[in-house]
Amino acid sequence: MSTAKRDTYTPETLLSVAVQVFIERGYDGTSMEHLSRAAGISKSSIYHHVTGKEELLRRAVSRALDELFGILDEEHARVGSAAERLEYVVRRMVEVLMAELPYVTLLLRVRGNTDTERWALERRRAFDHRVADLLRAAAAEGDVRADVEVRLATRLVFGMINSIVEWYRPEGAVGGGGAREREVVDAVARLVFGGLRKVS
Repeated sequence: MSTAKRDTYTPETLLSVAVQVFIERGYDGTSMEHLSRAAGISKSSIYHHVTGKEELLRRAVSRALDELFGILDEEHARVGSAAERLEYVVRRMVEVLMAELPYVTLLLRVRGNTDTERWALERRRAFDHRVADLLRAAAAEGDVRADVEVRLATRLVFGMINSIVEWYRPEGAVGGGGAREREVVDAVARLVFGGLRKVS
């Protein structure tokens, strides 16, 4: 990992480096020494920006969670049939995951070992419940298949979307697969809603 230059260091670049180290080593396996080496600054310089590694974790997972919850406040997530809103939310979830890939990857890997991780897991569950409510509403409106149990369908949809962090690499990334974002979004939407929508 390349080190950042001391004279251009910002809280944002520190956060970006910390997220990469947390993903590579695991949060529990990361020390402040690891962070200072990766960032190319002293531990005392890190403490100038944050109280410790848990604050970095909270900032990182907050960024991912805020982006996800922000989807639910967008107009197309609030207006229209439940099925239309659900499709919009699913598409936007994929877009956010790809746009904030390291942050969402870290969010999906927290295990609940610290207060911050437990808080993140609780917020993630709250988001998942909101999306599941949309799926239930679409089923109640008769727009999705009645022969697929809503809870199972929700888990399968989230499983598909969340798995993107394991293989997606932006175009131009080192070792990247080069799949275009729009292709991924459209493919997920086709697979999810081709299987979920009620056949007329």
